[in-house]
Amino acid sequence: MSRELVLHEIRRAIAGAAGLRGRSQLPQRPQPPSYGDRRIDRFTERLEAHACSWEAIGGLDELPARVLAWLEQRGLARRMAVAPPLMELPWPEGVHRHAGAAGIDESVAVSLAFAGIAESGSLVMYSGPNSPITHNFVPEFHLVAIRDEDVSDSQEGIWAKVRAHGGMPRALNLIAGPSRTGDVEQTIQLGAHGPRQVHVLLVRAKGVTS
Repeated sequence: MSRELVLHEIRRAIAGAAGLRGRSQLPQRPQPPSYGDRRIDRFTERLEAHACSWEAIGGLDELPARVLAWLEQRGLARRMAVAPPLMELPWPEGVHRHAGAAGIDESVAVSLAFAGIAESGSLVMYSGPNSPITHNFVPEFHLVAIRDEDVSDSQEGIWAKVRAHGGMPRALNLIAGPSRTGDVEQTIQLGAHGPRQVHVLLVRAKGVTS
């Protein structure tokens, strides 16, 4: 019996058996969540659940001072890989920065997220000239700026944003907190395969305080 005939008989059997036909149907697709006015609250709650730290800033022009304050609190050098869109911000003298790929000896990267997902607290990084993929994985400390209007309720909203932006890049990384593993004696270790700390700088829209 040919393959086509076998498949024909299977389809005919399904069409004639109500119980079998019912079981063959796909389950109804659940509707993605909508958080309304709590979208940013949900996003930051999930960031904290993933062991990220975060702070709100009023605009990208505040980012250099906040980044340097964060580094100073941890005794880290003023040397970093910076995403190209952030290079022209008002960085103080004495800050060593470059816009290229993060090297193996790089400790700090400062990035601009493409989007965020409130449902999961994930950062969405769109690879390309303005967002080197090595910034996401090589440095020990990753500081990520994200505009609050770029936070979507759910992952479904991200795909619409990607299509509007011009389609899929070579890589679209969804980051949910620092790298971690439980391979060693079932104990969670941070920084196993990427950044040990992720700090998010949430750029609030003008006039929005909550």
